[in-house]
Amino acid sequence: MICEPWDVVVVPFPFSDRAGDKRRPALVLSRRAFDQSGHTVLAMITTAAHEPWPGDVEVDDLEAAGLTVACRLRLKLFTLDNRLIVRRIGRLASRDQKDAAASLRRHLV
Repeated sequence: MICEPWDVVVVPFPFSDRAGDKRRPALVLSRRAFDQSGHTVLAMITTAAHEPWPGDVEVDDLEAAGLTVACRLRLKLFTLDNRLIVRRIGRLASRDQKDAAASLRRHLV
């Protein structure tokens, strides 16, 4: 599956303490031209109940993002084979995109 930047998708995350994985939301960061290489750069999305990390961004518009509980974008970045993207569930709203972009610039560039 090839996605656009700011799409929210579901992907398998491996468990760190046992075999297997769990499907979780992630944010697409890479552009379509990069994704056409067969891989997509993603950022983790986690529930707001987890301890904060530097650069975390609260997702304000949950409905647009396709999320059902309070979540934050976490700057745990990874590259994943496009074939492992399960489905697209939403897209970050404009304000959330601006906040995420500002955090990426502030902490990674």
